[in-house]
This record gives sequence, structure tokens and C-alpha cells, in this order.
Amino acid sequence: IMNDPAKRTAYIEQQEKFEVELQRLESNALRSTNALIRIPVAVHYPSGGALNSTIKTCLRRLAQKQIDILNADYNGTNADISLWSDVSANYPATTTGSLNIQFVIATQNHPAASGLVDGDLAVTFGTNFLNNADTDLTWSGYCNLVVRNITGGILGYSPLGGSPSGGMTVVIDDNAFGAALSPSPTTCSGYVPGAPYNKGRTLTHELGHFFNLRHTFQSCDGANCLTTGDRVCDTPPTNQPRYDCNAADSPPDPAVSGQALSTCGELQLTMNYMDYVQDACMYMFTAGQATRMLAWYNSIASQLTTTALANETFLENQFSIYPNPNKGSFTIEFKELANSFSVEVYDITGKTIYENNYEQSSNLIQVVDLDNPTSGIYFINIKSDKGIVTKKLIIQ
Repeated sequence: IMNDPAKRTAYIEQQEKFEVELQRLESNALRSTNALIRIPVAVHYPSGGALNSTIKTCLRRLAQKQIDILNADYNGTNADISLWSDVSANYPATTTGSLNIQFVIATQNHPAASGLVDGDLAVTFGTNFLNNADTDLTWSGYCNLVVRNITGGILGYSPLGGSPSGGMTVVIDDNAFGAALSPSPTTCSGYVPGAPYNKGRTLTHELGHFFNLRHTFQSCDGANCLTTGDRVCDTPPTNQPRYDCNAADSPPDPAVSGQALSTCGELQLTMNYMDYVQDACMYMFTAGQATRMLAWYNSIASQLTTTALANETFLENQFSIYPNPNKGSFTIEFKELANSFSVEVYDITGKTIYENNYEQSSNLIQVVDLDNPTSGIYFINIKSDKGIVTKKLIIQ
């Protein structure tokens, strides 16, 4: 970017706009009350053109699995964030952060060159997208995720401060995208998340870069933590990454995780998404990082093609779920017939516990019976030709 005069100018101007917005948010005590952010996502499998329909269906499920992980991690609803309570006393200046955000695979008004029609998920296979480049103006306005084989042992990469209008992408290796699926098949041919990077956190990390987050291990802070290191004041400074989990790999040992001394003389925030530890041992953003990401979103929001997302309010009014709360059995009632729709129920860890496709359904009422679920909070995705809606489901 910096070697291209036009791109360099645009990048510097965007960063200046971001700095103004960041200062505004930092001075606003109500910055955590931001409205829901909806991000249109497109997922591209450039080498998947010869795949059969079964594998393509599997890869769409894998894409949604990764999106579910992102939504949990960025909203601070991931199950393993509970580990923070065991170590938080070691970091008195740090609190966990979250964004009120929803990443959604786009479903309508697709680029004409994509061959997709309204109702199709924005998931492409074997297109000429990228051809090993990292931008494509055909898909400008989307949060583009590209899944392909990256050589050299690299798990993924992203621009620091991404531009949707420039068709920029986040690229993830095909062995580090998503997590195990359920029910069967648990993996998709050629795209198998490999341990210890098999919990979808590579994209959580790289997307942090897209939203202008630096690594936590940039350097020891100087006089001003807002202009040195990672530019975030509630992440303890360090100039070295950590790669492996501390002591216990999975789950991590909170007692040990809280005792990783950095070269800067402070305890290193090894569990932060912007370090390099294995997926099982990273589980949080800080409040300062969340504010920085919100500032970047606010500065690029006008670049996003929100018309690619269905009107969620309209969709929610097309069906009802009852009873909710329930004991594992509930009814979905539609106001009008749908050509086809699918139902997916997953827990707060992102594990799918129920999935079913209803093709050419002529029933306005469908009863769903879950198999001995434990009590707690779940989420249900209902996808139809009009889009996708996610709702909270409570099992008592």
C-alpha cells in the first residue's frame, strides 16, 4: 500500500480520519453504548471450482461456523472468556472488551459478476477472485474472507486498517479456517482445521488487524501508550510474542497464564487475541482494543454495502418461535410459506447441536426437538430465501 502513491495517500487520509474518531470515542464516557453493527461478509474458496454440490454445502456450513465464532469472540460471549475471572486480579488496569456487532454472510444484491441471485449466500467457489492478489473491486463494500492454501507456514494475514471500498481481503489458510462441524460430516474435503489452530481464532486475530489493531507485542511503551507500542493503554507492553500455551495446552492453566512476565517488566496478556498463542489459550479483547476497533468501523462504515444484508426487522416479523424459554422442544411458525429454509441451533461455544434443511416446505409450522440439551443459552439461525436471522434460545 505504502509503495503505491494513490493507495498511500488514501491510507494516510483514512488513518487521520480514524484518529479523530478515536479521540472522540476516548472522550465519550458513553462509548460502550454503540448501536448494533452489522457487517456484510463474503467468503471465497478460490480453488473450489471443481467441487461437487455436497462439498460446497459443507463449505457453506464451515463458513457459517467461522462466522458464529467471530460473533462470539467479538461480542465477548465465547465460553472460555470465563477464564478471565481467574487471572483478572493480575491485570488491575485491564478489563475485557466487546463490540455490539453481528457479522452476517450477505444474501442479496450480489455483484452481477458473481453469478449469485438473491437468497444465495455470498460464498463463492473457484472464482478468479484474487488469483493470489489481495484485492478485488468486484467485491468492494464487503468484508471479504479468502480461504486458500498459504505456503511458508503462514496461518493468515490482513491489511492493518482494511478498506472495504478497495475490495481488500483477510486471507486465511485452508487448515486454519473455522472449526469442527456437527453433525456429520465434521470436516470438508481439503479444508480441515488443524490443531492447535482449529478453533477459528486465526480469523479473530487477523480481522483485528483489519479493524486497525496491532499486535500486543509491538514494543515496550514509551512515554505515551497512545502513540507507542500497540497504541492501546490497557494491554500491558511487551516486545515478544508468545506462541505456545502456557503449561496446560487445553484448557489453559489460568494460574500459569497470569504469570507470563514480558521483557518490559509487566505480566504479558498472553490470552489476548492479538498475541500469537494457540487457539485454545486466547480468549479476549480489552476494552481499549474494542474502542479502537469501533473507531475504525465508524471511520469506514460508509464504505460497507449494507444493501447486501436482508432487512432483519422484516425477517423477524415473518416467523415466531415459541415457547422460549423451553425445555428443548419448540415450534417455529411462519406467516407465509417459504420455498426452503434451514434451522441451526448452536451453544455459546459455537458447537452445533441441531441442524436441518426443509426443502420446498408446505408447512407453516415446524416442531423442533433437541436431543437432551443441557440448560443454558443457545442461538438459533433460521435461513430462508429472504435472508438469515439469529435469535437467542433459552433452554431451562
